[in-house]
Amino acid sequence: MKNKQYTSTILMIEPTAFYYNPETAVNNFFQTETNDSKEDIQAEALKEFNQMVSDLRSKGVNVITLKDTPTPHTPDSIFPNNWISFHANGNVVLYPMFAKNRRNERREEDVLSLLEEKGFLINDVIDFTSAEDDEVFLEGTGSIILDRENELAYACISQRTDEDLLIEFCEELEYTPVIFHANQTVNGDRKPIYHTNVMMCIADKYAIVCLDSIDDKKEKKNVCEYLLESEKEIIPITEDQMHQFAGNMLQIGGLGQSYLVMSQTAYNSLLEDQKNKIEKYNPILPVKIDLIEKLGGGSARCMMAEVFLPNQ
Repeated sequence: MKNKQYTSTILMIEPTAFYYNPETAVNNFFQTETNDSKEDIQAEALKEFNQMVSDLRSKGVNVITLKDTPTPHTPDSIFPNNWISFHANGNVVLYPMFAKNRRNERREEDVLSLLEEKGFLINDVIDFTSAEDDEVFLEGTGSIILDRENELAYACISQRTDEDLLIEFCEELEYTPVIFHANQTVNGDRKPIYHTNVMMCIADKYAIVCLDSIDDKKEKKNVCEYLLESEKEIIPITEDQMHQFAGNMLQIGGLGQSYLVMSQTAYNSLLEDQKNKIEKYNPILPVKIDLIEKLGGGSARCMMAEVFLPNQ
């Protein structure tokens, strides 16, 4: 049976001490520091998180939440898609993380027991985390954009996305890798984009992609060819829109239809023509997560770990 591209069940981690993470800021150029107190930041982040959960549930999305633990302090725990992914054959994958303080986010026992309680079947856990010993990283569905229906794994190579480990992932999970390099302009220099999911989103019938970030013409052509062969309509975004998180979106199943979830910031950056192209296929669901985006350098897609596991 062919895999589905989207699911109506997602896992989200409720923050207890969300904050700017200097360990990730060294190569995440989307992060911005603030002088607000840690208490005020956590209170606002929790408010944004709870509103997003409420917005998703109002559309019929099955949102499973797990509260972060106060210790050890994990300022980015709100972004679980970087350390775990769930697959339709019952496999769970654990990933090696670049920032040392993000590795403490991995609470696989808590997550897996919660999902089993909710009636999901777990067959096998594939663990790539030992690659951290060799300073090799692959940060889940931040690093890899999965076209699950066509078994393609798109990834832009960076400090957080190792090419050899990506190929190993693809061999293990039977995906074809589509590898390229994507850059953004930072203070006049072209720097690698830290995660593929800030410049690319793949839905069932379309793909949103910042083609301007793929500087190599052959690589850009190759990405487009794979998308078109998969019968996806390509909806390009500009680099400026990418910096407003317009690439960091996720198609999710709701009551009787799918939605494209994105931040209000991303939605505001889109032109009417781009919105119309998306809405040909499904409604857009914008969520307001201004503070989480600003300090965390990640957006709506990063906050949702898709659960494709079969039922028990």
